[in-house]
Amino acid sequence: MKIGVISLGCDKNRIDTENMLAFLEKDGYTFTGDPADSDIIVVNTCAFIDDAKQESIDTILEMSDYKQNGKCKCLVVSGCLSQRYMDSLVEELPEVDIFVGTANYRELPVLIKDFVNNHSKIAIKNDINKRDFTKSRVLTTPYHYAYLKIAEGCNNNCTYCAIPKIRGKFTSRPMEEIVEEAEKIVAKYAVKELNIVAQDITRYGKDLYGELKLVELLDRLENVDCRWIRLLYCYPELVTDQLIEKIAKSEKIVKYIDIPMQHAQDKILKRMNRHVRQELLQNLLDKLRKVVPNIVIRTTFIVGFPDETEEDFNTLYEFVKKNRFDKCGFFAYSREDGTPAYDFENQVPEEIKKQRVSALYALQEEIMAEKANNLIGKIVPVMYEEVDFDNQCFIGRMAEDAPEIDRVVYFTASKPVDIGEIYNIKITERIGLDLKGELV
Repeated sequence: MKIGVISLGCDKNRIDTENMLAFLEKDGYTFTGDPADSDIIVVNTCAFIDDAKQESIDTILEMSDYKQNGKCKCLVVSGCLSQRYMDSLVEELPEVDIFVGTANYRELPVLIKDFVNNHSKIAIKNDINKRDFTKSRVLTTPYHYAYLKIAEGCNNNCTYCAIPKIRGKFTSRPMEEIVEEAEKIVAKYAVKELNIVAQDITRYGKDLYGELKLVELLDRLENVDCRWIRLLYCYPELVTDQLIEKIAKSEKIVKYIDIPMQHAQDKILKRMNRHVRQELLQNLLDKLRKVVPNIVIRTTFIVGFPDETEEDFNTLYEFVKKNRFDKCGFFAYSREDGTPAYDFENQVPEEIKKQRVSALYALQEEIMAEKANNLIGKIVPVMYEEVDFDNQCFIGRMAEDAPEIDRVVYFTASKPVDIGEIYNIKITERIGLDLKGELV
């Protein structure tokens, strides 16, 4: 039987999908990218904010049409939306045959067989602290890069965030298991870039070994036969001097760090239950740029948190303007049921949230455009990723750009190029926030 799988949400959810595919493949299933050709369709969902929940529901309803008009015999919904709202979804989405939570993937082959044989609907929600770490994966990214999950869950308990209620407490994976998985996927798929992910990678090891172990883990991963190692989702209060020195001195760890800051006004940071204040954030930024020259810093901010005044927003705006981040995402606060902030007074009207997000994006686009213009005429290393047949050129990424979320480089070449290899590209122009160049 053929299975079609749609993975929504973050890269951590994608890894869950890849683990799921490994269990299904072992049980004899084959995969297809065409829902109309699928005997079974699995939607691995996200439920982080309202937009993600709506995308998940819309996708489920779209896939349910293939039960009527295609060959689909079984529709499965898994992941965060299923885990968080299973009781209500069973009633509201009768089109779905199997609901499973965030850690039931090992059981899925048996559950599918049970439904196909008995046609009895199944709904299984797991304990949020259940862990099913596995080294078995079917890579769904292009083979030259992969994500590597080093922990599950989160202990930070930010007042706006539902992740601890969906994914449970922070749990590190054993170091040997992570390194073995990295070696395995690099050997099997010839992966050139490892992107290290978790809800908070800087906390790695504290629960398992009694002390922070991210730097030691990176020491081990540097021996894996890949070209780039990228650090995503580093909480600012745990970006230690030791970690900064490691980034500075390593030949494999790219000079790129993702540090979600969420705000820059102390009152708002306190109400968010963030463990930093603006002074610490500024000191960290200054230290990073001093110790790691030309480091690329990506961050995110939440706009319109309850009680955010115009003055509070202006503090954030000026912080972004002063620090000129290389990459930056802005999100309107999403009021999530079950979180402390849901009941906070002085909720900000949606229209004001949108205006503030738009103002910050306009500022950030100016900053990024100026930084891109500074690269025109320079020769930079670019990892080739795919072909743009419409424009008759190749597409790649610099080390300072993470896959799927950052800019790309369009380039031409007079000789053959190989996907995953790195080439020197002379930048000739800016296209929006992307770049264009030619192989030299």
